[in-house]
Amino acid sequence: MPRVLVSFFLCMVLGLPAGALAGSSRPQSAPGGAVLVGQQAPAVDLERVGGGRVRLADLRGKIVLVNFWATWCPPCKAEMPSMERLYARLHKKGLEILAINVEADGKEILPKFLKKHPHTFPVLMDTEGDVQSSYGVFRFPETFVVGKDGKVLEHIIGGRDWSDKQTLDKFSKLIGN
Repeated sequence: MPRVLVSFFLCMVLGLPAGALAGSSRPQSAPGGAVLVGQQAPAVDLERVGGGRVRLADLRGKIVLVNFWATWCPPCKAEMPSMERLYARLHKKGLEILAINVEADGKEILPKFLKKHPHTFPVLMDTEGDVQSSYGVFRFPETFVVGKDGKVLEHIIGGRDWSDKQTLDKFSKLIGN
C-alpha cells in the first residue's frame, strides 16, 4: 500500500487530521484537526450575506467569537438567539461575532433562512470550506474565542446559551469592561 494511503488510514484511526503523519504544512492541530488554544487564529476573509467581505485581521483589538454552523444543524439554530442577545449586549463594548456558515449552497439558502431567523451579527459564507478546513472543524456548532491579539483563547464544541450571566460576565472581563 502506498505510504500516503497508510498515513491517511493511520490518521483516520487515530483521529488526527489528514496529513498529520505525512509532514503536512497545516497549522499545528489538536486531535480531530481543531486549532489549538494559544495559537494565532487562522485567517478569515469571507463574503458576508447581504454583501461585503469580513476579515478577522480587521477585528484586532476586539474579542471575536468565530462560530461555525449550518442551517441543517438543530443545536446551531438553537444557540443563535442567545448569540444575538450576547451581541446586542456587548458588541458596542468590543465583542464581535462571526457566524460562518459551512454549506456549499449557502448563497442560495442563507438569504431565505435569515429572513425567517434574522440576526444583526455578521453571517459569513464559507461555501468552499477553506476556512472550516483551516480551523479543523467537523462538529457543529464549533466556536473559537479569539482574543484581542488574534490568538485562540478557547475552543468550544456544541451549542450553548451564550447569554447566561456567567457567559456575559466572562466576555465582559475579556473585553475589559
